[in-house]
Amino acid sequence: MSESSDGRLVDSLPGSVGGVVSGGSAAPGSVAGSVAGTVAGSVAGTVAGSVSPGSVPPGGPSSILRTPRLDPLSVRRQLRDEGLRARHSLSQNFLADPDVLQSILDLAAPEPGRRILEVGPGLGILTGGLLAGGAAVTAVELDRRLAERLSRLHAEALDAGVLTLVQGDILDQQIPGLVAPPYDVVANVPYHITSPILHRFLGEPPRPERLVLMLQREVAQRISAAPGAMSYLSVFVQYHATVRIAFSVPREAFEPAPDVESAVVEICPLDPLGTMPRLSRPDEDGLWRLVQAGFRERRKKLHNVLSRRLPISGAVVAQALAVSGIDGDRRPQTLSVDEWLALHAALGALPGPAAQ
Repeated sequence: MSESSDGRLVDSLPGSVGGVVSGGSAAPGSVAGSVAGTVAGSVAGTVAGSVSPGSVPPGGPSSILRTPRLDPLSVRRQLRDEGLRARHSLSQNFLADPDVLQSILDLAAPEPGRRILEVGPGLGILTGGLLAGGAAVTAVELDRRLAERLSRLHAEALDAGVLTLVQGDILDQQIPGLVAPPYDVVANVPYHITSPILHRFLGEPPRPERLVLMLQREVAQRISAAPGAMSYLSVFVQYHATVRIAFSVPREAFEPAPDVESAVVEICPLDPLGTMPRLSRPDEDGLWRLVQAGFRERRKKLHNVLSRRLPISGAVVAQALAVSGIDGDRRPQTLSVDEWLALHAALGALPGPAAQ
């Protein structure tokens, strides 16, 4: 355990830099556009070329980025040589496509002075690209074996203070103690914790300014859906942020290949610091209670499901629907975020316990 700059304790690996790191150790010019030749070019050899000495300040590391050859066979070889294997229990699938890697880096746009929180760095190849772009990276890795490997692979970045490595579950971390705002999140999100991750980063300020996430394609489509295909999760995400699918990622881009297709999404929170909340905390809690009640029977008519799932009469529901201009025969998935807000305002504070 080491103490961060604000007094919090961070479970860091030996030799790592605890707490919040300052961005901007790389000089201008070492930005995302220059990463392509370093990272994607690593396919041509066993070890990628190092960052040029001029891309870091005097006294800094001369080769922060050391990226192994990137393709499924080489990833398999790296795992075997170090006695590692992808753990199904942790939803581990390692990126093994240099073009996808470069596309993620282009979207993430690391630059000097930018702080990036990377969740699930895995083999550390994307981490190297973010560092090469000049960003200060805080990487949180649950798998202790991979975290130990990362501490060796990026030892110079750790020593230089441009990388903080935390071994642990991101859902157990106090985010403000890891990285100070403003910051971005870049993550290959384990599919089984997608919803908790989104709630963790969007539910409370300070939020990231931007999230670049690799998700299961079905989930990416769900959170970016238009009215007509909405879900509770899409309402939650779109209430807090704008979201778009940047590009799809085929199964064969990973080693081992997952059972599902993936996609990279860009999420931009509307109020990162929480200075302009759309609703008060009690009112927002009431909104989610209403939305959850509606989606408990998403294929039923809105008037019927709300009358059954909320402790209010059908007459009250009908009046609120009329006031908000919503046809009670519509299904919950057809409502936009603004319509849910209008219905919440028309209903007012809900009595009694939460919907069952």
